[in-house]
Amino acid sequence: MAFTNVPPLQPHICVKGGVEAIAFYEKALGAENTFHQLAEDGKRVMHANLAIYGGEVMLHDEFPEFEMAVSAPTTVGGTSFAISINLPDPAAVDAAYAKAVDAGAHGLMPPADVFWGARYARITDPFGHIWAFNAPLERT
Repeated sequence: MAFTNVPPLQPHICVKGGVEAIAFYEKALGAENTFHQLAEDGKRVMHANLAIYGGEVMLHDEFPEFEMAVSAPTTVGGTSFAISINLPDPAAVDAAYAKAVDAGAHGLMPPADVFWGARYARITDPFGHIWAFNAPLERT
């Protein structure tokens, strides 16, 4: 895999059930699985790259047997951050929220016009990650 056009900041999320997570993100967020590698056990995802709304998210399953293991939100009882997706217009926020909820995400905050001049919504995916959808109310 060549490292070309790598964004300067790239979320790398940990889940329990990587194969299922990839399928969920494809359905709920329109993700494109651009690369994935299963671990030697043939079940867990060692590494995946997902193109989502023009950005990229890396994903892997939990590997508690490794010294530098990262835990999934469902293991630690929550997450300490949200992934924000900036969309082109307010209607896209409503559509993205509805698509994610229809695919099985839990709606945390339905689309609303917020004080910073945007249309905004939040969901939690079945793997414990929080996603926010954001779009400006007016173009300047």
